[in-house]
Amino acid sequence: MNKQLRIAYCIPSLYYPSGMERALTLKANYFAEHFGYDIHIILTDGKGKEPYYPLHPSITLHQLSINYDEMYGRSLLKRISGYSKKQRLYKKRLNECLCEIRPDITVSLLRREINFICDMKDGSVKLGEIHFNKSNYREFTDNRLPGFVQRMVKQYWMRQLIRQLRKVRYFVVLSNEDAAEWTELDNVKVIHNPLPFLPDQQSDGTQKQVIAVGRYMPQKGFDRLVSAWRIVSRKHPDWTLSIYGDGMREQLQRQVDEEGVASSCLLKHTVQNIVDKYCESSVFVLSSRYEGFGMVIIEAMACGVPPVSFTCPCGPRDIIADGRDGLLVENGDIGGLAEKICYLIEHEDLRRKMGRQARVDVERFRIEHIAEQWKELFEEALEK
Repeated sequence: MNKQLRIAYCIPSLYYPSGMERALTLKANYFAEHFGYDIHIILTDGKGKEPYYPLHPSITLHQLSINYDEMYGRSLLKRISGYSKKQRLYKKRLNECLCEIRPDITVSLLRREINFICDMKDGSVKLGEIHFNKSNYREFTDNRLPGFVQRMVKQYWMRQLIRQLRKVRYFVVLSNEDAAEWTELDNVKVIHNPLPFLPDQQSDGTQKQVIAVGRYMPQKGFDRLVSAWRIVSRKHPDWTLSIYGDGMREQLQRQVDEEGVASSCLLKHTVQNIVDKYCESSVFVLSSRYEGFGMVIIEAMACGVPPVSFTCPCGPRDIIADGRDGLLVENGDIGGLAEKICYLIEHEDLRRKMGRQARVDVERFRIEHIAEQWKELFEEALEK
């Protein structure tokens, strides 16, 4: 297929530094620069805000100005009525936009448009792409409602989602582990997220530093890591743990103080030069309760830092070869996490060997390999 493909992506916004936005930007830039694809990204929110990650100059942004964000903080009834109005507006504007662009393929990143993407009249092939794991997608939490009502709403949303996903040509998930969960579908494909960098510099594995990276929020499980670090720091008081991120800082700092590890567990802000920080560390830890993929694991491995990770759904099992290029711990086993961190601390030769192997094994996530998988999928979708 020699034709220049025109691809449209639907995503809420690009101004926020999150994994989904980062992965889309990496792929879109590569498609535009190396494949010559005509890339269009359609946004609903963030009007007037620049994309956090730079885009290739040939990529076209379309801002539909639906502004779902303005509903946050409103009462439940106002959110329901407001959401319904905005959905109707989005459906109308998206259809107009797609009919003007006339893409070959339209990709929904499974936000609000997945409810009507296959009703669009532009004639493009529709794909779905998810950056969450199934079990934690479409969570509904409203403490004003009884637990059984919240569960009923989530089940309703999931049934609705399944109906829509049956209509798309292909549905792309980020891990084989997650693919196995979508038993209701026969159009599931697995394509991992691409590695955002592959630096020349690497950790030499001798620094007495453990690193963790992510937003300070319950999903990332830093509360579990801090509890594990209390055990580690008693055995190895000369080692430090640095957690890079932003969010619920005060709450996490309070736990650090209460656990008595403030001198060795340091909460640091997000930095642009995270590669340097990985390379100054000898062990990486992922303590998440759940992930869509776990991009920070492959980032650390690319810098020659062996990971210790909970087997949370989903991603770590797809990425880490336990005992070869990192260590896996049963999800939620805080004592086990502390034990595996201590094991790498106490075995420097093994730690350095695992770090070198991690750097080799992570090559399979290079953008060149991931982009080729997408190229094949696009061409297959159009030929089907």
